Amino acid sequence: MTETFTPGGKCGECNEYDEPDVSEAIEVTAADLPLFCPRPDAPLWARHPRVYLEVVTGGDVVCPYCSAHYVFHGAPPKGH
Repeated sequence: MTETFTPGGKCGECNEYDEPDVSEAIEVTAADLPLFCPRPDAPLWARHPRVYLEVVTGGDVVCPYCSAHYVFHGAPPKGH
C-alpha cells in the first residue's frame, strides 16, 4: 500500500493531523501590505501559487488556495 502525502495547513502552519487550522486568524498590519499568500516563512511543501489579497477594504480575507484567514488590525495605510 502506498501512502499519498497531501500538504495542508495555513500556508505552513498545520495541526498534528496535517489539516488546515482555520480557527485562528493571522493578524496583519499596514507593514504587511501588500498582503500575499503564502507568507515568506512558509515551508517549501506548503507553498502554492502566490496570490495577492485585499484585506484593508473588508477587514479580513481568506486565501482561496489554503483557506488561511487574515485579519487587518490598525490604521489603514495612507492613500488607501
